[in-house]
Amino acid sequence: MIGFGGINPAGRVSFDHAYRRLVIDKLEQSKQDSTYESLAALMRLDNLQNNDLSAASQAGRQHIRDHTLIRRIELYDPDRVAWQSSAELKGAENNPLTFVLPKRQLPESVPPSWQVSAINEHEVRVVCSDSMRVLFPEQRPAKVTSAGQLPSGFDPSALYASRNHPRGLQLAVYGASDAIQSTGFSVGELKTMVRPDQIAVYSGSAMGQLDNEGYSGLLQNPMVGKRPTAKNCALGLPEMPGDFVNAYVLGSVGETAGIIGACATFLYNVKRGLDEIRSGEKRIVIVGNSEAPIVPHVVEGYRVMGALAEDDELKALDGSEFCDNRRACRPFSSNAGFTVAEASVWLVLMDDELAIQQGARILGSVGAVFVNADGYKKSISGPGIGNYITAGKAMAAARAILGEKTLRHNTYMQAHGTGTPQNRVTESHIFNELAKTFGIDSWLVGAVKCYLGHSMAPAGGDQLSAILGAWTDGWIPGISTIDHIATDVHASNLNFPMQHVQIDPTATRGAFVNSKGFGGNNATGLFLSPHQTIEMLTSRWGKQAMTAHRQANEPIAEQAHAYNTGVDVGKFPPIYEFGKGVLEGNDLKLEADQIVIPGFANPINLDLKNPYTDMMG
Repeated sequence: MIGFGGINPAGRVSFDHAYRRLVIDKLEQSKQDSTYESLAALMRLDNLQNNDLSAASQAGRQHIRDHTLIRRIELYDPDRVAWQSSAELKGAENNPLTFVLPKRQLPESVPPSWQVSAINEHEVRVVCSDSMRVLFPEQRPAKVTSAGQLPSGFDPSALYASRNHPRGLQLAVYGASDAIQSTGFSVGELKTMVRPDQIAVYSGSAMGQLDNEGYSGLLQNPMVGKRPTAKNCALGLPEMPGDFVNAYVLGSVGETAGIIGACATFLYNVKRGLDEIRSGEKRIVIVGNSEAPIVPHVVEGYRVMGALAEDDELKALDGSEFCDNRRACRPFSSNAGFTVAEASVWLVLMDDELAIQQGARILGSVGAVFVNADGYKKSISGPGIGNYITAGKAMAAARAILGEKTLRHNTYMQAHGTGTPQNRVTESHIFNELAKTFGIDSWLVGAVKCYLGHSMAPAGGDQLSAILGAWTDGWIPGISTIDHIATDVHASNLNFPMQHVQIDPTATRGAFVNSKGFGGNNATGLFLSPHQTIEMLTSRWGKQAMTAHRQANEPIAEQAHAYNTGVDVGKFPPIYEFGKGVLEGNDLKLEADQIVIPGFANPINLDLKNPYTDMMG
């Protein structure tokens, strides 16, 4: 893992800024200051009329704390959600229904029950002999007012020529750019390292783009008197975040795929990247996801499923007339449902030989990712046995790589931890039974959705951000929105901390990300710490190679640091190369053994070997 970045409700993901917002009170003063400064710039506090809201002021810091993480919805007014009420009109006292209509608003096909007569050049009178179904616009108060929103004031559309892109794609441009630039390499430098077809992008969104610029406009506009736009259908596609990265960020002609597995989507894409690098087919892979589901109809859809924590249910849990939006998500405690969130999280992977040669940053490594379905199910939304398999295999992989003692004493789990009554029982049972099986007496289990909410496809990336941050600063975020563990949670061999837990980053060698997706999409990933990764690299390549790597890394680290210090103040805008470097077929140099592409240092190799030689006569 040579780069990691994006944006979530805690802030910018790269260089652990978002993670540090979660544990900010435990950090040394300099790190607290830099976290507040990053968030203040991201939230454009200098643009507000109240000049007292600086990153250094107490009022500014309180504003930052109040307007990050899970909170009351700000992206729309939850007290006045636009709605259409159906009604049936008919004339009074058996008289026909009569009304006046602008001529230009007459339907193309006039109903047979209408008698239309002109009043003047612009208006007509309609006499309707039958009742008529109509829709009345109104505003209704939402029953769910909590969400994990990006920091208030952050506007991805203002950072590049967004051209009415759906919000999810705006976040994809920002998030992928952040991850790539966090490597310390430019896009051009990455493209000179390998052949064009040795780079890949694996991405997607679990739900697609569902705001008015995406599928919402496509499906709803004809029902509210508007026309779909030319962009609604294309930009709503679930794989579009990856397509945007290829077309406008990387300019890649390498392999691409939009792998979707509901809430396990991030790990699905990480697995594909890991498999391709291990096979030798790919050397650089960008994986990540972007999701922006905080729109009224999506929130309402999950609510009517019974999946979300409604305000009245939260009030009942607390015995209060006040809805505590900040504590809407309560994993493994008495809870009422999950909390929708938005995020865009991206990871840059490189094979170990190339990473050493190029002096890449080493954030850790991907040890293994396992994906399994549930088998036969009673309900498509209900959990099954697949997650027992993925978690068990991931723990077995950790035992094989790290040893049994390290698995038992120096690993921990970042749970899916949605905050639903069903999840607290089923996921805790998986972990508890496997902890017993592998001889773990008190396995530490974190659940960062209590801070960030559930961002669907990028959720596993949110969990990974907490793992990478803990390996830097030594604090595992506690489940701070809860004050007890629910009685039906299986916890005989588990430790669900309600306070932040300090660890030794050099000793904690592995951590797990668990994801349970709608429909039976289960994934569990094992990630190895920087210290563990460097030890393994030294064992494989030798001390001399690692010394050369450290020397080569110095300018790369400087470039990465320059990006980190300048991105929030606009020195490093998102990469968005619209219309630049566009190639046509005539620009290529086609040869029998290679294809030469302008802008790429290395050609695509066409000297392919027969993979079926053992089957040929």
